[in-house]
Amino acid sequence: MLAVPCCSMVGPLVGKFGRYFNIKILIGVFGAPLLLSAPIYLIHFGIDSPLLNSLLLMGALTLFLRLSPSEAFWSGFLVGLLWFYWIALSFRYYNLTPLIPLVLLFIGSVYGFLFWVGYKIASLLPSPWGSLGGKVAFWLLIGQIHPFGFNWFRPEMLLAQSLFGVTELHLALLLVAAGALTLPRWWKALALTALLALQWEEVSPPPLAPLKIKLVTTHLPQDRKWLPSQRPKIIESNLQAIEEAIEGGYDLVVLPESAFPLFLNEDLDLLERLQRLSSNIAIVTGALYHREGRYYNSTYLFDKGRVQIFNKVILVPFGEEIPLPQPLARWINDLFFGGSSDYTPAVAPATYRIGGSSFTNAICYEATHPLIYSTETPYIIALSNNAWFLPSIEPTLQNMLIRYYATIYHKVVYHATNMAQTAIIR
Repeated sequence: MLAVPCCSMVGPLVGKFGRYFNIKILIGVFGAPLLLSAPIYLIHFGIDSPLLNSLLLMGALTLFLRLSPSEAFWSGFLVGLLWFYWIALSFRYYNLTPLIPLVLLFIGSVYGFLFWVGYKIASLLPSPWGSLGGKVAFWLLIGQIHPFGFNWFRPEMLLAQSLFGVTELHLALLLVAAGALTLPRWWKALALTALLALQWEEVSPPPLAPLKIKLVTTHLPQDRKWLPSQRPKIIESNLQAIEEAIEGGYDLVVLPESAFPLFLNEDLDLLERLQRLSSNIAIVTGALYHREGRYYNSTYLFDKGRVQIFNKVILVPFGEEIPLPQPLARWINDLFFGGSSDYTPAVAPATYRIGGSSFTNAICYEATHPLIYSTETPYIIALSNNAWFLPSIEPTLQNMLIRYYATIYHKVVYHATNMAQTAIIR
């Protein structure tokens, strides 16, 4: 007696919701973001295979180009979480840990919405060529869309870890190949044609600076870095690292972002000590700078007894500035950040000379922005503090982005970090 009612109820439910459990849909919705993110996680754990990265990227794009708008939303949601979950970890240091789930939901929703909009527009174009072409166009453009000024979603950066070239043309050809694989029968031959056009061109890395450069890695957890009780120990540790570089015969020593966790221009005794040391070695270090009621995240250069200060140009959205109209930004700072003020940005990227070589200044987030690479200097000195986001993939993602830009612009980046891998990237 109960069999008929139950079947009559289950049947419509299966018909209504069954498509969401279709194995092909699940493979696309979950498989696409997993394949796209896999190279980041593999490199994070020390597995860096250009061939494997190439296959993963090709597979990811092929699956993405098969998605419908609703499926693309959930894939975009997962991409946002897999790439940028670490943003929420910084809220631990503002005593806002309960907000972490909401921040994760917000991150996923932003990228889910972007994917849905792009795929919805593509779906309105004549099928199948128009729809497929619209999706290809979306993937060519998505790296140029920066929600709230945050520009770290650059799928093309994965090309720098693959066998493929790194230009926009190479990305377009790869998308053509992936698109052809979604079509039936002989159209798949176009994929092979496009792949043949994706010949890997070995580009010789640019030469290093003609200086002996010491990059210092510090190991200061974020919850200890700014404690006044830790400051004397941190200062002495930094001075010891500088003295060891002098003993090692280095021309230049580079310390990370905010290596001195204070307003260095207001500590005259420490400034004098660093100026004296700079008669034996050039010193580049991060610290804060305060002038006329404004606060700056800065790089200090000590060379031959002189000091120069270069302020950060590109501030971190929601970290160093609230990218919203001032009344709303002030309200958010008062509500969540104890009434703190945004940092003040510099007008343009700074360059400086050390021992006859020219360098561009970059502080953390700046090293992943094309503006810094637009200067004429062949070298970039980048200072980072990655302690905000650990443990996570953030340092790996940052270095991958730096490598992408260094490859595109043919630059050498000297990257000194706190709580992450210090490296020369080219």
